[in-house]
Amino acid sequence: MRVVLFTGKGGVGKTTLAAATAAHLARSGRKVLAVSTDPAHSLGDAFESELGGEPTELDPGLYAAHVDTRTLLDGAWARLQDHLGTLMAGAGVDELMADELTVLPGVEDLLALGEVRRLAESGLWEVVVVDCGPTAETLRLLGLPEALSTYLERLFPPHRRAVRGLISGLAAGRDAQPAWDRAIGALDALAEQLHGLRRLLADQDTTSIRLVLTPERVVAAETRRTLTALALHGLRVDGLVANRIVPEAPSSLRGPAGRWLRDRYAEQTAVLAELEALPMPLQVAEHTAAEPTGLAALRELAVGLYGADDPVAPAVTPAAPLLQVNRTAGSGTSLDSAFELVLRLPGVASGPVDLVRLDDDLAVTTGGTRRMIALPSVLRRCTVTSAHVAGDDLCVAFVPDPAVWLR
Repeated sequence: MRVVLFTGKGGVGKTTLAAATAAHLARSGRKVLAVSTDPAHSLGDAFESELGGEPTELDPGLYAAHVDTRTLLDGAWARLQDHLGTLMAGAGVDELMADELTVLPGVEDLLALGEVRRLAESGLWEVVVVDCGPTAETLRLLGLPEALSTYLERLFPPHRRAVRGLISGLAAGRDAQPAWDRAIGALDALAEQLHGLRRLLADQDTTSIRLVLTPERVVAAETRRTLTALALHGLRVDGLVANRIVPEAPSSLRGPAGRWLRDRYAEQTAVLAELEALPMPLQVAEHTAAEPTGLAALRELAVGLYGADDPVAPAVTPAAPLLQVNRTAGSGTSLDSAFELVLRLPGVASGPVDLVRLDDDLAVTTGGTRRMIALPSVLRRCTVTSAHVAGDDLCVAFVPDPAVWLR
């Protein structure tokens, strides 16, 4: 089973290309689900079909759906919110304050992603193609499982017995115990869902991301930042798709139309040359005369994009690990040792990077995204001496801290 997420700057055609890819895969004999987490819900417009929260068969092997976050909010999440409120109230938090604290930021995005996971793991489809929201929303969406897991672990003790001990001291007698049990059960279920989402997103053999762009300098710059931010989250981008490529103007075409087409073609060619330098496969989709909607037009677009290639073929080479530690001096067991932490972040050279050491973590901020990197044990006893960017690698130098190393 494969999950492929399409995202990109708003208006670049990600929904159309996601729909075209799903239609192309279904025509090849696979059973495919196209699902939209984009609040705009334009996937149905691309297919020229009415879509709801449950998958609808549009053609043999091709199903599509819009994630209905309103229904999800009114269902399981409302019950979980009540349980979290019970925990808050038992800890002495005012009822109105508890209501505010249990409104987790980004919960609609989280529920949408959870629904994608449920559909993907149902075993009903060979490929799930996800039409995500614009890039900024997608980055927030894909970072939510890890961020909320950390939030919950800090808000409530992660060990069940520790939580139960807290509850026993706060609960007003045995009659209150069943309510506490339900609250803890709901909290455990949420934690497991978050871990499950993270596992699905981080499984690079199953899940990958396609970045859609139009060959314009502003869009290409955002794409490079997005590549870096996704790599920082440990998520796999398996390709870039440049959409709406204009043809080269024939020499016979003159006047304003000819000049515009030649200028546009030259500008796009220059941007494509820059994108080809990135360590990422690049495909191009030509500009169509009419908007490609409906199955016939979508399949024609996909044939021009993929040709005879498999749109979800496994990568020829495995993805490089996000984090690697190299010994640069010494034996690794003495104070004369030195180490280098290498973070593989495609596109990192194109934007500013901020590093902060926080106890046993390294806070890395780049591409508008911040992530806490847990340092390997050998580096926790070291101090940072310098950092530099080498190509697509962020390299951080460490040397042993005598006050800690000899303990």
